[in-house]
Amino acid sequence: MNNQSLFASYPGKQALLQDLKSKGGQKVLQVNGHFHTPFSFSAFTEIEQPFQMAEAEGVQVLGINDFYTTDGYAEFAELALKYKIFPLFNIEFMSLQKDLQEANVRVNDPANPGRTYFSGKGLTSPLVLGGEQLRLLEQVQHESNVQTAEMVKKLNELLAEIHAGFSFDFDDLKAKYAKNMLRERHIAKALRIAIDGKFSNLEEKKAFYTQVFSGKEVKSKLTDVAGLENEIRGSLLKAGGRAFVPEDPKAFLSLEQVKDIIITAGGIPCYPVLLDDAKGNFTDYEGDFVKLYETLRTKGVYSLELIPGRNTFAVLKDFVTFFRSKNFLITFGTEHNTPQLDPVKVSCSGGVELDEELEQIGFEGACIIAAHQYLIANGEQGYLNADGDAKTKEYDSFVELGQAVINHFVGENIQ
Repeated sequence: MNNQSLFASYPGKQALLQDLKSKGGQKVLQVNGHFHTPFSFSAFTEIEQPFQMAEAEGVQVLGINDFYTTDGYAEFAELALKYKIFPLFNIEFMSLQKDLQEANVRVNDPANPGRTYFSGKGLTSPLVLGGEQLRLLEQVQHESNVQTAEMVKKLNELLAEIHAGFSFDFDDLKAKYAKNMLRERHIAKALRIAIDGKFSNLEEKKAFYTQVFSGKEVKSKLTDVAGLENEIRGSLLKAGGRAFVPEDPKAFLSLEQVKDIIITAGGIPCYPVLLDDAKGNFTDYEGDFVKLYETLRTKGVYSLELIPGRNTFAVLKDFVTFFRSKNFLITFGTEHNTPQLDPVKVSCSGGVELDEELEQIGFEGACIIAAHQYLIANGEQGYLNADGDAKTKEYDSFVELGQAVINHFVGENIQ
């Protein structure tokens, strides 16, 4: 893969639109606009796996969305060409709104007031970033690794204390299970695999978990990989656990800093919506849709993404219908940032499928991002104006251009 964007050698806008028209338009395609890869922990063992699954499940647009990194972009682009599945180049951050933290307002991290997950959609690929924005991005990457390195050290102290007979090396773990950033879930996976390798006897394995959990018995079945790794993470690596390490304030950028990085990197600022949890509860920030709309508009955010697998269909439908009426760019994804390997095709809680209207809205969102990526790659202004505000009044024309861009990609075998 060379250092040129996939879209730099595309035909001009009129040629793309004419080609789309000659083919009778572009039908609505299945989209998964947000999933993580092994570059920031994932249920996938490698980046090709979601492409293989997407091909089998009929998904034709995929969006990479790793935490703090775009390191997976090059391989993602190559695989998109191989499978003729359209690529969306995204990124995710954890930011901190200090005023909301002080006011004890939960945003989209229900356990930590003020903490705000925030995504960027349609970044330049290859990434173009320098100066202060690059320094800040590298700072949060570094701080994340400093924290997990300290976790590995504390875990080794615990393993030595209980005479486990094995220990871990940070760099080895990073090389084996991660890419450039080692996260909590990588550590949990490594420990689970090490325990599996050391004990074949189930009772001995169970007894060892009890030791590791400081006398607390393991609740998951020993065959439940996802359950065990989640339990390891909750018992050891979270607050109160023997290997817990609090995050340094330097690991958090402000929402404004994150927005600035995203826009400078050619992307569209996007708020990831948590919406209703398993008990039907909402966070303080999201409970009132009208208030959320006004807040996001004030912050210059006109793009939303949701992980419908967390939400009931009725709540999702009401929310999306409201924000679509406000010309918000909306996409859906699956996240895949836990050990649980779910389908790539997006569905609601309980496996309830999206209806045609929701699929249409999600596809429109992907089309706008596709058009944005194409325009930026060709030196033009994308979906944001010179002030960084979204061109919501041009929603329909961006959808049409994006359909043409996607049609050209999936309809032609581009070399």
